[in-house]
Amino acid sequence: MSNETSNISQSMLTELNSVFTQTFGAAPARHFQAPGRVNLIGEHTDYNDGFVLPCAIDYQTLVAVTPRNDMTVKVVAVDYSNQQDEFSLDCEIEAHATQLWSNYVRGVIKHLQLRGHVFKGANLAITGNVPQGAGLSSSASLEVVIGETFRGLYKLSLTKAEVALNGQEAENQFVGCQCGIMDQMVSACGSKFNALLLDCRSLDAELISMPENLAVIIINSNVKRGLVDSEYNTRRLQCEAAARILGLTALRDISLTELQNNKDKLPEVVYRRAHHVVSDSERTVLAAQALRTNDVVQLSKLMAESHISMRDDFEITVPPIDFVVKILTEYLGDKGGVRMTGGGFGGCMVALMPHSMVDGAKQLLVERYQVETGYKETIYICSASDGAGEF
Repeated sequence: MSNETSNISQSMLTELNSVFTQTFGAAPARHFQAPGRVNLIGEHTDYNDGFVLPCAIDYQTLVAVTPRNDMTVKVVAVDYSNQQDEFSLDCEIEAHATQLWSNYVRGVIKHLQLRGHVFKGANLAITGNVPQGAGLSSSASLEVVIGETFRGLYKLSLTKAEVALNGQEAENQFVGCQCGIMDQMVSACGSKFNALLLDCRSLDAELISMPENLAVIIINSNVKRGLVDSEYNTRRLQCEAAARILGLTALRDISLTELQNNKDKLPEVVYRRAHHVVSDSERTVLAAQALRTNDVVQLSKLMAESHISMRDDFEITVPPIDFVVKILTEYLGDKGGVRMTGGGFGGCMVALMPHSMVDGAKQLLVERYQVETGYKETIYICSASDGAGEF
């Protein structure tokens, strides 16, 4: 992967190498990267075995690394004031008491061991420019880059999909957030200029070419996602309850029409959660087809419906995000689409629009968002990018 395909700046790379050299006494041997992601449509469908349509973005987590001859792993986190961690592969890997970032690293490595992989230690330095707490999967990017680093360093017999699954396991079982597979899978397997239509049950993935006439814009509301872990797990339990009551393995196994016909079997709030998941999964398949044929009118409609469903049925949006979606929907009409993306309760929106409308959208946000909400937006102009690999 070359610098031209990412937002990894020379100064970022220089600082990473400098911290590595200062910490470990020599320059790093190799570098690996894994990108964040934005989900174009299909929210909270992944852990219900449904469909999602994300793309990897050109913001990454970057690791500098040198293998060791012993069983010690030493890590320094550039973005956390050069905090350090050290643990042994010969001992049971336990959670770090105070450093959450350490647990993503420890969890991935522990789960590689649990899968039967044998490897030695390493010296690692980590940095990144994926916005944290914004719903762009900085955590999945970290999990995948650590898995990819050890895969590459020790020639582990792992596919990219298995690196993703290992990262998800670590987040579910070691970190304790019950995420689905989407974030890790697109970080590992993304492709430049393409979105990824992912069947979260079979893990079958189809690359969907992104229309060149549409820009991918991410708007960070800068509303911190304070409720996301507890509420995320609550939503997951509600979806599992709906499936259990209806006698399904997962909500993937019912159509929207069938769900509507069985509405009276479910508590009202559980029905609404299920209604979002089933309808958004169906919208995702339609959106992939709209991307294939560059049907922007259909894409605009589907993204609008998805946001309304997240707002009313799944109840994961917040007023500042609803405001942005409203004003950008009015601005774009049927020439583009906008919706909240990510787990909810803050974070980001994603918009697809003609390049000629980007400056007007940015101006509209600058003029109206902070005045209306008290928050200041951050805008990222992105492109669909390659998944994890050596940098």
